[in-house]
Amino acid sequence: MDQKYIRNFAILAHIDHGKSTLADRFLDLTGAVEKRKMQDQMLDTMSIERERGITIKMQPVRMVYRPSTDNLKRITNSKISGSGGHESSVMSHQLSNSEYILNLIDTPGHVDFGYEVSRSLAAVEGAILLVDATKGVQAQTLANLEQALMQGLVIIPAVNKIDLPHARPEEAAEEISKILGIAQSEILYISGKTGKGVPELLEKVVTMVPPPKGDPKGPLKALIFDSSYDSYKGVVANIRVMDGSVKAHEVVRFMMADAMSEVIEAGVFRPQFESKDILETGEIGYIATGLKEINKVRVGDTVTHESERAQGALVGYKEPQRVVFASFFPQSADGFDMLRDAFSKLRLNDASFYFEPEQSDALGRGFRCGFLGVLHLDIIRERLSREYGIVPLITAPSVSYRITTRNQEEYVIYSPSQIRDAGEVLVISEPYAKVEILTSAEYLGQVMQLLNESRGISKETQYVTAEKVLLRYEVPLAEVVVDFYDRLKSATSGYASLNYELIGFVPNDLVKMDVLVAGDIVEPFAQIVPRADAVRRGKALVAKLKEVLPRQLFAVSIQAAIGGKIIAREDISAMRKDVTGYLYGGDYSRKKKLLEKQKKGKQKMKAMGKVDIPPDVYFKVLQRS
Repeated sequence: MDQKYIRNFAILAHIDHGKSTLADRFLDLTGAVEKRKMQDQMLDTMSIERERGITIKMQPVRMVYRPSTDNLKRITNSKISGSGGHESSVMSHQLSNSEYILNLIDTPGHVDFGYEVSRSLAAVEGAILLVDATKGVQAQTLANLEQALMQGLVIIPAVNKIDLPHARPEEAAEEISKILGIAQSEILYISGKTGKGVPELLEKVVTMVPPPKGDPKGPLKALIFDSSYDSYKGVVANIRVMDGSVKAHEVVRFMMADAMSEVIEAGVFRPQFESKDILETGEIGYIATGLKEINKVRVGDTVTHESERAQGALVGYKEPQRVVFASFFPQSADGFDMLRDAFSKLRLNDASFYFEPEQSDALGRGFRCGFLGVLHLDIIRERLSREYGIVPLITAPSVSYRITTRNQEEYVIYSPSQIRDAGEVLVISEPYAKVEILTSAEYLGQVMQLLNESRGISKETQYVTAEKVLLRYEVPLAEVVVDFYDRLKSATSGYASLNYELIGFVPNDLVKMDVLVAGDIVEPFAQIVPRADAVRRGKALVAKLKEVLPRQLFAVSIQAAIGGKIIAREDISAMRKDVTGYLYGGDYSRKKKLLEKQKKGKQKMKAMGKVDIPPDVYFKVLQRS
C-alpha cells in the first residue's frame, strides 16, 4: 500500500457533541459496514457505552474511500489552518481519484478519559475538531485541542448539529475562529444525524491531513496504542506501524517489556477484527500475540522484529496521573484470586487503571486502585459486574496526600490509615488541580460561589464571547473529584463544562480525623479534613454511623476525634432484653434483683465488650450518594 493514499485521523470533541454519530455517517458514506449490520453508535462496542450514551474506549476503524472529482478539485484549492495556526495547503497534483485508506479513531469526550484521547493522537496525523452548534466550545474542547496542537496535528474544525431548531452555528463558528485564529469561512457546517456536509468533511480529511511518514524498507517499528485480551488469540495489541512492516508468523520483540512472541494473526479494524496478510508503514491495525502473560504487552511499548531489531524505541506515552483512589474487596476471601485476574485483564484494556494488593484488618485482602476520576471508578465497577460477574465491596473515593515529618522525611499516602506516626506529622500537603470552567455569563456568580466554597483560588477570568466566560481556578483535588461536577451542573442548570488537571501538592492546614466506636479506633472511617471544617464533618459522620450501626446489648458511644480531643459524639442505646418476662406476679423484689443483675452485666459488657462492625456498614457510611 502506497503511503500517500493513507490518512490517519481522530475526532475530538466535548462529551455529547456528536463524535460517535459522525463516525456512523463516515461508515455509511464509505460502505465500511454492511447496511444490514449498521446500527447507531457503531463504534461504541461496550453495552455500558450504549446505555449511558458516552464513549469510554477509543475505537479505530478502517475505511476505503474514493473522493469525487468535483469535490476534490474544489477542496484542493481551499486552505485551512494547520497546527499552531499556520496556513497549510495541498496542491492538486498531489491528490488523485485513487482509493484512499482512512483510519479513523473515535475518542471519548469526558474529562476522566483524557488519557484515551492522548494515546489516540500519537497514532494519527490529523484531527476533526467537532463543536456542537447548540452549546459552542466547551472546556474539554479546549483541552483536547491543546493536546492535538502539541502533537503537531492538522486541525479540521466543524460545527455539528446544525439541523437542530435551536442551533447557533454562526456563534459556535465565531468561538472556533477566535481559538484557532482562522476565518469563519474555513469552518465546515455539518449534521452527523442527517449527513449534511459530511461528504465535504471527509473530502477535506483526504485533502488536508498529510499522509504518514516512515521508512517502508527499514526495520519494523510499531507503537502499541491500545490492547485487549482474547481467550483464543491471547493478548491483542493495537498498533500504528511507523517503519517497516509486519506479517503473521513473524517473531516480534516488545522492546520495553523485553519479551518476544510469534504473531499468530495480523489485521485491521472493520470495525471488528479482519485478518490481513501484511501491515505496512503508516497503517493502523492489530497483531494477535498468543501470549497469556498479560504484563508482557504494554501500552506505549515498541514492537520490532526479533531477527532485525530497530535501534531505538519510540517515545511512547507519559504515565497517566491517577487522581482518585479506592479499595476493592471481594465479598468473600476465596474471591481474591478471581478479582485479581479480572483486574489484570481490565488493566490490559485500560492503561490508566492501576491496582496493587492491600490488607485490611476489617475487610481482609483486597486491592488499592487508582483512577482518573470518579466516573472512571464507576465504569470499572460496572465492567467488573458485567464482564466478570464480580460485585466487589468498595470504599469511598479519596485522593493521595504527602506527609512531611518533623525530621523532614516525606512519603505519600492513599488513605489516612497509612500515616505511620500521627505525632510525628509536621505538614500534610494535598493535591491541587487546575480547574477550567466554561459557563454562561448569567451563572458567573453561582459558579464563583461554588468555587469559593470548595476552597478555590481564582487565577483568571476570560470572556470567550460576550455570553460565555472561562474561569481558571486552583482547587484542592479532594473537593473536585467526588461530587463537584454534579453541584456545578445544578448551580448552572446544566450550562457549564468542566476540565481539570493535577498540578501538584500544596501544604494546607489539614488534620487526621479518627472515629472511635465503643472506645476503639476504626481505621476505615478515618479521614483527612481541613482543620476549620473538622467539627462539621465529624458531626455528620458520627450521625450517619449512628443510623447504620446495629444496636448492641450494651450502650455504644461513637466519637470523632482529632488527636486526643473529641469533636463530635453520638450514642446508641443498648438493646433491652426482658429478663422478667417469665415472672407472674409475686414479690417485686424478685424483678428488681433480676434488673440489677442485668444492669451490672451491661456495665461489664460495656467495659469489656467489642463492637463487631458488619462489612456493609463501612460502605453505607463511607460511600457518598
